[in-house]
Amino acid sequence: MWQWMLLLIGFGLSVAGGTVTITYLNLVPAGLTWVEFLLLVKTRPECYLFPSGLVLSLLALICMKE
Repeated sequence: MWQWMLLLIGFGLSVAGGTVTITYLNLVPAGLTWVEFLLLVKTRPECYLFPSGLVLSLLALICMKE
């Protein structure tokens, strides 16, 4: 049962982080270069939700396999 909870939490974090990252992508047409965009994403803590959510989801899926 805890694997399902971990999967759902990881999925939620991935969605939240991906949404924020896509929102910041709207700054590129406003004049931000791709390098500046990557530096901005690197400094924003909410953008780290996406990779951490992916890790939690993958961990849950690996544990469900066993």
